[in-house]
Amino acid sequence: MSKQVRAVPSVVIRFAGDSGDGMQLTGERFTAQTAAFGNDLATLPDFPAEIRAPAGTLPGVSAFQLHFADHGVSTPGDSADVLVAMNPAALRANLGHLRDGAQIIVDADRFTPRALTKAGYQADPLTDGTLDGYVLRPVPLTTLTVTALKDSGLSRKDAERARNMFALGLLSWMYQRPTEGTRTHLERRFARKPEILRANLTAFGAGWNFGETTEAFAVTCTVAPAPAPPGVYRNITGNLALSYGLVAAAQRAGLPLFLGSYPITPASDILHELSRHKDLGVTTFQAEDEIAAVSAALGAAFGGSLGVTTTSGPGIALKAEAVGLAVTLELPLVVVDVQRGGPSTGLPTRTEQADLLQVLHGRNGESPLPVLAASSPADCFDTTLEAVRIALAYRTPVVLLSDGYLANGSEPWLVPKAAELPDLSAVFSFATGPNGTAADGSPRFLPYLRDPVTLARPWAVPGTPGLEHRIGGLEKADGTGDISYDADNHEFMVRVRQAKVDGIARDLPPLTVDDPGGDARVLVLGWGSTAGPIAAACDAVRAAGRPVARAHLRHLNPFPAELGDILAAYDRVVVPEMNLGQLALLLRGRYLVDVVSVTQVRGTPFKAADLRTAVEKVICDV
Repeated sequence: MSKQVRAVPSVVIRFAGDSGDGMQLTGERFTAQTAAFGNDLATLPDFPAEIRAPAGTLPGVSAFQLHFADHGVSTPGDSADVLVAMNPAALRANLGHLRDGAQIIVDADRFTPRALTKAGYQADPLTDGTLDGYVLRPVPLTTLTVTALKDSGLSRKDAERARNMFALGLLSWMYQRPTEGTRTHLERRFARKPEILRANLTAFGAGWNFGETTEAFAVTCTVAPAPAPPGVYRNITGNLALSYGLVAAAQRAGLPLFLGSYPITPASDILHELSRHKDLGVTTFQAEDEIAAVSAALGAAFGGSLGVTTTSGPGIALKAEAVGLAVTLELPLVVVDVQRGGPSTGLPTRTEQADLLQVLHGRNGESPLPVLAASSPADCFDTTLEAVRIALAYRTPVVLLSDGYLANGSEPWLVPKAAELPDLSAVFSFATGPNGTAADGSPRFLPYLRDPVTLARPWAVPGTPGLEHRIGGLEKADGTGDISYDADNHEFMVRVRQAKVDGIARDLPPLTVDDPGGDARVLVLGWGSTAGPIAAACDAVRAAGRPVARAHLRHLNPFPAELGDILAAYDRVVVPEMNLGQLALLLRGRYLVDVVSVTQVRGTPFKAADLRTAVEKVICDV
């Protein structure tokens, strides 16, 4: 039967099922196929913290949302055009994520009275009119998969586990995705389990053939590749980009990389990835706790390595004392905080931006340090290089903020050429000999004799003859580094450590303001992962004929030197954040600008439509 082919500019698909239904794998494979096809895309994995909640219940639903298009996209989409629901709980948990008129593909076999009851349905939503505003496509996914695998030798229970591949095959047909990559992936993944490999390949092919032959699906859609600069691309998550950024930074600095880490969601993938790169001089240490992890990383920095520790919000709280020690020791250390919902253990698999004030001020005493935030999965790579540059040049701990949305989300990434990355070996050097004179006139090493421009102290590798010096948490005397309780010296050292961090502002690139017509009276200022929703919202506002400017902060401490002038140039400044207004608080205190704070703490990214409404209201009030 000849099928109608319809070209569409963009599609948002949401896969949903139990945690054990393979929805993350299904979404990732569809994403990989889409990236290979050349579409621009953004993804949003949405899964519970529990490894395996009770099957068929709302807490156990795992979902994966993908937005792909023939043009640039910056968000995973506000609402889905297609939902694949593997059971009643998946349908009920995700119905609110659909636009009116969306397609809903359900595994009709799983809508049994018992399953409906577990999902909290009093009646069957497939027949009681609940889904009248949608295009419902009930498909017996379980029966079709088991039938396709009847000769596989697998038990019915094992055969049913391949129904996610049937669904993937069907959706791949619906949107004409290339399939070779998925076949290759399955062959590699199940190379030692040939019966499982055959079952998955068969189910995948059966799903594709079902779409090709059934009368239930009369239309297939195409989404043309998106234009992009020439080069080599790959799809990448934020955690993977950050890992590659650390490896690249260490290579460009000519330093061994040491990661001290304690596993914690959503940062653990960085530890997993870096443990694969011993051949590139990477040493990973899975410590017994967060304190040991950061202390080991600091020790590695003292020994001349690029010291890194990774964690999330609860881990930052535990690392606070050791990070304060790093401030006093003035050694390069990168502290990665992949933020999640809090307080306490909070929402481990959900996103938030609520650690900003904690990383700025969550230590005893005056302990300033630079803070940077990545804005997209791919930007995690570039921001990591910048964090390492600052840590090495100024000999200071640096906090690098990511979050759960960036860590697990993905987008196409133009793979850079290694030779074009910054030469980080040029921003620092190790001390090689005495740099001062003792009272008797003899040469002496002064560990706190600072560089006059950066105020960084010498980085002396222990064991180097002539460079012996004290370290520790007690206050140091200026120059000599001897322990000092002198009041004037403490006042001086506190202020000089602050001046060193403040001085980084002179070394930052100019903050770019996107104000196409130059006539906007409202500026939208963001940081971190709000970049995508803010960009989409501003584009929509401009498309409606209203001028609006936007800017995005990578450097949160110190702020770019020109930020005050930029804020003063606009009548109103809107600051969207996934917290209760932490950046807004800092801007008000620093620049006396009464910014309009737009906040949410739902564990999910902003919807572009919500931000558009908020921005348009401010524009109308100006």
